[in-house]
Amino acid sequence: MGSTTLNNARQGSSQSSAAPLDAIVIGAGVAGLYQLHRLREMGMRVRAYEAGSGVGGTWYWNRYPGARFDSQAEIYQYWFSEELYKSWQPSERFPAQPETERWLNHVADRLDLKKDIQFNTRIVSAHYDEAGQLWDITTDQGEKLQAQFLIACCGMLSAPLSERFPGQADFKGQIHHTGLWPKTPVDFKGKRVAVVGTGATGIQVIQTIAPEVGSMKLFVRTPQYVIPMQNPKYSKEDWEAWGAKFHELKKRVRETFAGFDYDFDAGPWAEKTPQERTAVLEKLWADGSLALWLASFPEMFFDEQVSEAVSEFVRAKMRARLHNDPRLCELLIPRDYGFGTHRVPLETRYLEVYLQPNVEAVDCRQNAIARIVPEGIQMADGTVHEVDIIVLAVGFDAGSGALSRIDIRGRDGRSLKQQWSQEIRTAMGLQVHGYPNLFTTGAPLAPSAALCNMTTCLQQQVDWITNCIDYTQKLGKHVVEASKEFEDAWVEHHDETAAQTLVVKTDSWYMGSNVDGKPRRLLSYIGGVGNYHARCDAIARDGYPGFTLM
Repeated sequence: MGSTTLNNARQGSSQSSAAPLDAIVIGAGVAGLYQLHRLREMGMRVRAYEAGSGVGGTWYWNRYPGARFDSQAEIYQYWFSEELYKSWQPSERFPAQPETERWLNHVADRLDLKKDIQFNTRIVSAHYDEAGQLWDITTDQGEKLQAQFLIACCGMLSAPLSERFPGQADFKGQIHHTGLWPKTPVDFKGKRVAVVGTGATGIQVIQTIAPEVGSMKLFVRTPQYVIPMQNPKYSKEDWEAWGAKFHELKKRVRETFAGFDYDFDAGPWAEKTPQERTAVLEKLWADGSLALWLASFPEMFFDEQVSEAVSEFVRAKMRARLHNDPRLCELLIPRDYGFGTHRVPLETRYLEVYLQPNVEAVDCRQNAIARIVPEGIQMADGTVHEVDIIVLAVGFDAGSGALSRIDIRGRDGRSLKQQWSQEIRTAMGLQVHGYPNLFTTGAPLAPSAALCNMTTCLQQQVDWITNCIDYTQKLGKHVVEASKEFEDAWVEHHDETAAQTLVVKTDSWYMGSNVDGKPRRLLSYIGGVGNYHARCDAIARDGYPGFTLM
């Protein structure tokens, strides 16, 4: 296989590629860019296909007001190049979406990746040809492609639940889903605005547009535990200091529970006095990161008494900020699930928005949204809230949705969408039995599906996939497929690990509960990033047992 420079995007083409590619990568986000880079380094003929008009993945599509990541900039990084790490200086600890999109363009440009990415093109089907040992792939441009390997880097939160309520098309004003936000800025000044959804995304939108709106109605169903973000600016000197720790950070994030540079280092809960426990919680609360969730006491995920103690610590902080308003505390502070069993958002004066005189909180637990009408939002009791703009922060078909929306068919014509509609299964989130030479990143049953600093876990999966392909080719083999026995064993281990936690007792997108009819299973492996990486490394070291090479 010699390396080739492929022609740039062929928009509207219906022609077949002249010869099969060695690999096709779906997506040009954090994982897709790195996967393209790694396969090109091997000399493979590879092309990436991206539905958007530019690189970035999550950071291309999610351009809603206030969008920013909550992994610190110094660890939300690529680790394959110290020079690349030091070549970009973040402006603050938690940069906003525009800066992150610029950073990913910087990466793509430095590595000259865009010439091998076809933009504005969505993969609509991928059928495995057993006789030819190739994937037959079709794009929404009518293009027919073939590739030996198909690597899905579609993202874990990239299938927005955009048609959430009946009647959306009838609304006379503007309606926007946060995951499909327009590039043209939306003008909220003086408008009557509704925000539906108060998860991490809804919270970022609400706190950002609150100073602009004429009035705002916030439709709350599931309250969230929140942590105030501490987001200092970074100077050149700050970044040089982080750069000096490059190798230390690179090693550290691979070993911790969630792929961050912090871990559960406080010691056992039972061995501490109440005062010592509180001191740990106060210190991590003041840090203004996800450390309170992912670096305090792991017992909160297993022990209901510890969970309640930590949850009450956070509730007390929230009550004080809400001025102990009985209705707001009842509506906005969780009581039926423990801190950390949902995704924990970072925020900046989010709770204070509810104290504004032009803001109304609407309780969707007592009176659910029935439909969208031309004037606004109609509730189950017939009440209509008239608004000019509706923001739908109603989430995604997480983990499995991006792949389920592609017509993927493996051996014997089996359908991945159909299989996952009955039970969501993978082999470590890297492959699915029955789909030879299909590799996945950010897929279910791996930490990268939710419980990880994404750059840590996505890069690890890309490296494992690349090394597996390289190993296969050096043996003169052409096909890699996870065995049924290996997949069965991983699913059993995944479920046993999850069942020990309180997370599985909580309804959330982590469990697929936000999508009607979705099979219930914890989407993300919760055994820890360090443990997962060690298992993957052992499999590679031992010659990929559990994976059939043909």
